[in-house]
Amino acid sequence: MSEATSERAFGRIRADILRGVLAPGRKLTLDRLRETYGVGLSTLRESLSRLVAERLVVAEGQRGFEVAGFSETELREVAELRLLLEGHALEHAFRAGDVEWEAGVVAAHHKLSQMQDRLAAGDAVALEPWRHFDAEFHQTLISACGSRMLMATHASIFDRYSRYQNLALGFRGEIAVREHRDLCDAAIRRDAMAAREILAAHICGGVEHALASGGF
Repeated sequence: MSEATSERAFGRIRADILRGVLAPGRKLTLDRLRETYGVGLSTLRESLSRLVAERLVVAEGQRGFEVAGFSETELREVAELRLLLEGHALEHAFRAGDVEWEAGVVAAHHKLSQMQDRLAAGDAVALEPWRHFDAEFHQTLISACGSRMLMATHASIFDRYSRYQNLALGFRGEIAVREHRDLCDAAIRRDAMAAREILAAHICGGVEHALASGGF
């Protein structure tokens, strides 16, 4: 099995966990996974071990593997860590960002706005691209922070937060639209203090929305 094939298998399983195709608590039997993803047992074990390290999969000793469950405690911890990393990165990006970064932020917000408008109009098909453009917008905001390690760590935590978003948080309508617009405006003004306040309301509001919805 080539390294590229192994990476593809890992990426597909990880994406299915993040999107909820493989639901929290689901048993991951190797035979069924082999049929679904078309790879060998050694590749599956390697992928699952990597996902255990990311805390997206739980190893059950001799009983195999299962998709990690949801909990209020973990959601709050992941949200706090995302806020810490993203807020810190925002400050650095706002100081260092050039005109190309600024244009990228505006473009990313425009694409996100298009999906938000479609969702507001009842177009459920826009949900998946909205998730993609939401992540792209937040990553673009911090892309000028100057630290690849910070970006990579944030991306990992953002993915874990997005897993809750995909299954429990959902789109919060006009509140989220306003917060995204305000973040974009703060970036253009290079107002890091305002951006951190908006981001805190954005993330904490999402957490409380998830808990109130009883999504897990």
